[in-house]
Amino acid sequence: MRNLKLLKSLRRSELQGPGSPQCFYVRADTGSLLIASQYSITEYDPRTGQVVSEASLTADSFLPEDGSGVVVGLQDLAELESACLATASGDVVLFNLNTCQLECVGSVDSGLTSMSWSPDEELVILTTGQETIIMMTKDFEPITEVGIHQDDFGEGKFITVGWGKKETQFHGSEGKQAPTVAWDDRRPRVTWRGDGQLFAVSAICPQTGARKVRVWNREGVLQATSEPINGLEQALCWKPSGSLIASTQRHPNKHSVVFMEKNGLLHGDFTLPFSKDQAKVKELLWNSDSTVLAVWLEDMAAGEDGQVNSHIQLWTVGNYHWYLKQSLDFGRDPQKAPVCVCWDPERPLQLHVVSRSWTSITYDWGWMTERSPGLDATDNANVAVIDGEKILVTSFRQCVVPPPMSSFELQLTSPVNQVTFLCRPQGTNQVAAFTANGQISIYSQGRLTKLAECFGLPSKMSGIYLIILAALLDDPLALRQLLWLEDELFVGVSSGLLPTSSTLQMLRPVQDATDTLGVRAAVEVDGVVVSVVHCSQTGTVALQLEDGQIRKLVWDCPEPSVEDWRDSSGCRINFPVPCIQTALCSISGEECLLGLTDRSHLYAGDTELASNVCSFAVCNDFLLITTHSHTCRCLHLGTLTVKGLQAALASDGSQNDETLRRVERGSRIVTVVPQDTRVILQMPRGNLETVHHRALVLAQLRTWLDSLRFRDAFECMRRLRINLNLIYDHSPKVFLEKIQTFITQLNSINQINLFLTELKEEDTTSSMYPRPESSSIQHQPSSGQKKVDVVCDALRNAMESMDPNKFCLSILTAHVKKTVPELEIALQKVHELRAPGAVSAEEALKYLLFLVNVNDLYEHSLGTYDFDLVLMVAEKSQKDPKEYLPFLNMLKSLEPNYQRYTIDKHLKRYKKALLHLSKCGEEHFGEALQLVKEQKLYSEALKLYATDSVHYKALNCAYAEHLVEHQQAEQAGLLLWRCGEPVRALQAFAGSSSWRNAICVAQQIPLPPDQLALLARDLAEKLTEQRRYADAALLLDQYAKVRSSAATVFLEAQVATFTRHRTRLAVVREQKEKAKLDMLDCPDAELYSEASSVMTGSKYSQSNSRISSRSSKNRRKAERKKLSLKEGSPMEDRALMYALGEMITSVDKMRVHNLLKALVLFQFDKQAAKLQLSYEEALQMMEAAVPEVWPESLQNSQALLTGPNSTANSIMASYQQQQRPAASQQGQYNV
Repeated sequence: MRNLKLLKSLRRSELQGPGSPQCFYVRADTGSLLIASQYSITEYDPRTGQVVSEASLTADSFLPEDGSGVVVGLQDLAELESACLATASGDVVLFNLNTCQLECVGSVDSGLTSMSWSPDEELVILTTGQETIIMMTKDFEPITEVGIHQDDFGEGKFITVGWGKKETQFHGSEGKQAPTVAWDDRRPRVTWRGDGQLFAVSAICPQTGARKVRVWNREGVLQATSEPINGLEQALCWKPSGSLIASTQRHPNKHSVVFMEKNGLLHGDFTLPFSKDQAKVKELLWNSDSTVLAVWLEDMAAGEDGQVNSHIQLWTVGNYHWYLKQSLDFGRDPQKAPVCVCWDPERPLQLHVVSRSWTSITYDWGWMTERSPGLDATDNANVAVIDGEKILVTSFRQCVVPPPMSSFELQLTSPVNQVTFLCRPQGTNQVAAFTANGQISIYSQGRLTKLAECFGLPSKMSGIYLIILAALLDDPLALRQLLWLEDELFVGVSSGLLPTSSTLQMLRPVQDATDTLGVRAAVEVDGVVVSVVHCSQTGTVALQLEDGQIRKLVWDCPEPSVEDWRDSSGCRINFPVPCIQTALCSISGEECLLGLTDRSHLYAGDTELASNVCSFAVCNDFLLITTHSHTCRCLHLGTLTVKGLQAALASDGSQNDETLRRVERGSRIVTVVPQDTRVILQMPRGNLETVHHRALVLAQLRTWLDSLRFRDAFECMRRLRINLNLIYDHSPKVFLEKIQTFITQLNSINQINLFLTELKEEDTTSSMYPRPESSSIQHQPSSGQKKVDVVCDALRNAMESMDPNKFCLSILTAHVKKTVPELEIALQKVHELRAPGAVSAEEALKYLLFLVNVNDLYEHSLGTYDFDLVLMVAEKSQKDPKEYLPFLNMLKSLEPNYQRYTIDKHLKRYKKALLHLSKCGEEHFGEALQLVKEQKLYSEALKLYATDSVHYKALNCAYAEHLVEHQQAEQAGLLLWRCGEPVRALQAFAGSSSWRNAICVAQQIPLPPDQLALLARDLAEKLTEQRRYADAALLLDQYAKVRSSAATVFLEAQVATFTRHRTRLAVVREQKEKAKLDMLDCPDAELYSEASSVMTGSKYSQSNSRISSRSSKNRRKAERKKLSLKEGSPMEDRALMYALGEMITSVDKMRVHNLLKALVLFQFDKQAAKLQLSYEEALQMMEAAVPEVWPESLQNSQALLTGPNSTANSIMASYQQQQRPAASQQGQYNV
């Protein structure tokens, strides 16, 4: 849905010469023009207006001096730095562009009718006066010569499969072809395919007098001959992409451009907008990328002055429809009529025209989508497509109509060249068309412009014709870049006083002639203006020059002017390279001009944003682009800087990145519907697709939710499958405050139910739809309740206060959708439905069954103890009455409390079952006790019985047994002591080493002294094993009457533990030595050793790297965790060595000498002697064990581990290991 928009035109009339141009060619390397006339050949640079080189063709008699000579072909040969031309007299001449010398490289006696070089300039085809084809190399060596007219079809001859006989078939006008038209120049036409492998020749058949097309290959072998085509004309051009050959055909009732395949068969056509004998087609010309077909026409009938009119039309195709995009009318002046037309070989949309008066005009077009510039909901998102005398307008806000169809058509009387929409806000649905005859037609949709009111036009779509002053219409498309700024103000660009300048024409209605626009002001611009763009928000008009410079038009003042474009700091801003599409926008509050080059580079001023952009559009502070990586990005300009835009476009996007979505390859943005979520994309084949970009959708939803338009947001979210949790998550506090507004706006039970059923605990604003960085974070209410419960309760309370009967089903949904479904409450409400106007109980139950599994609902209905409700649910289920009726009848026969106990036990609600069973009397206590034991409901059961009852005591005893089984003997002892079971309590306390409680219970019983002493000794032994030496010594002293000190007990315990660890260490070392020998005997021992060392090293390094940053205390703690005394652990030997070292250190640090002094002072000599002896024996035993525990070989191997592979932790560990054996060497204390 793009139009061709003229970017600039360069008109040069400095070149003058004798005769008139006959052939011309564009040099690809320099851009200069090679023009040949009947007298000379000239190289001319239209940009400077200078003649580069020139040579006379009559001086060396290549052409006659009387001007009757004809040049039939001209070609630039870049490799030879020469130009090759062919004359009708038969000479092939080389023109050296450096020396300006002419050289005849060959001559044909019969003369030449055409010359055509292959695209790779390796071959040249000459057609002679004898109707033969001469194929030569680039060095002009002949390859072959064949006749144009061949009786054979060619190598591609079709195979007949025998379906009927030729004599019995209808052949139309075959064999009765009409001769060619009188104006045909009867010369052969030669055209090459883009790859240079095939060429086609159109020539007049001698037998029929009609034209026929033949296709030849590169070796000069005929491939195919076209089918007989009545009215086939002289124009011939092969599409560079190689698919079709274009020509023209005159039908009895129309004039068409037809297309042939390489096998000569017709393949499509389109009709020219002329009657049968109105115009003749002189040439057809494809541009280099095969997107535009130029048709050069000339009127058949002369005007009153005897002159004919000339036209050049530009056609494009989309969705198999041909559009007439541009029409250049050169008028009836023979001096202005084009004599040579050619596309530029390097720039696909640049067209060169040379007139009879030697004036050269260069037109540069660009692809542009004409869309309405509105930013509010009144804009219909119109897109206008030019198609000859029609404008196809599609209003994408109302509907999406695929091209070539449209919402409506505007029919004009002349071909349309430019379309522009009114830039004034609230009036952007009005369109103006500039036609080839110099008129502007204004159309209004819905309401009229001020201009329309002046003419009293009807209120529907209608046109007004305003005649432009003739001074602006000397050449075709003299006025370009038309912009409709205000109701009575147009701005256009025309050529300036100098070829390198432009003039901005400010056009307003002329007071004396109401149907005429006149120039009210003209602003000269130093540079060629190639684009004019307007911003509807700020009213700014920006200009871009051909070299990328940016200017600003100050137009809303009495004297319009042009000034440099500057940023907020006052620096001039220009594009690095010229851009073919521009748009104004605001980035972080600063107005900026965006530009897209023909190389897919997107610029914001002088900063490149991306280099893979297909198309872009700006709408409502959003920048949308499509890229060559098949993505569509949507970025909010208000929250990003230029650097931020660069970073965003360079990133690949995260999983939940709302700015990114995938699109089809080659998608282009047609338009964006303002204040909406729709983006219209056009695919390469021409069809349209509407996408709702996630960024636009979420931005629109946030706007609606902020303005409390819940219904609009809900409908959009449901249609586009946006999670409905966003309604609450966007602003929880506001939603809860305006919950009645939410219910009132939705006013639909189904929609409220849908919202409730989609509720989740997940916060969608932090997972699925992250908030924009600039938005404020809305925190969830900190009530401690879950989100689903909060919303369900709030909605239920609001609906119950508004109309409980109307919202009955939604209230049930709110109960059911809570995190712990309130099914009993919901069932009870269903059972109580009796109010008039409300839904029936049966309907409510049926709806409830839709939300909840029927079996679950049956179980919960049973839990209400309401058998009528149970029967109502059971009847709606798939259960067999034989299954549930006997069970219900059995329940009805039971006592009420026992009945409820039975139901609760069936539903596995054991706490409720115990409550009801406790009310059934003493005869059921045994059953209750069994239930308590099975379900471990001891705490709940103790609350249900009096503390002085027998049942309470029985429960306490059962609870104590349970605690003993679970290694909680002390708590069990307290329960038994409390309920009067001292003997059992004593056993429990003794088993848990709770010696104080045990002594108290023993004294309460009371136990005899000898049994009490025995109990104390047993308890002391257990305490000693638990290393509670002080408690053990206290027990022995006060209750067992054993006068032994705690120090003696401690020493004895340490010696026993030391001996046990020492023995175990010897066993572990023996096992490790044996395992090492076994590994050495294994053939793969070396491999295992290396692998184990690598694994051990990596593990050690990883462990140390994890704790390297910890404090020294934490590091020591982490090291100790590695040492486990558990048998079979990997580092058991080191753990045993560490434990033995700790015991030696603890024994050595005992302050025995102070204790011995005190014992002697108070005449405890025997105890002192015993302690002295025990301490001395312990030290001697430990000292004797040092060589065994820390042998000399081990001490030598434990040198400091230093080196490049060591860490601070490993060195410290090595140092500590060396220090541990030193404990045994410290001084002994003697008294």
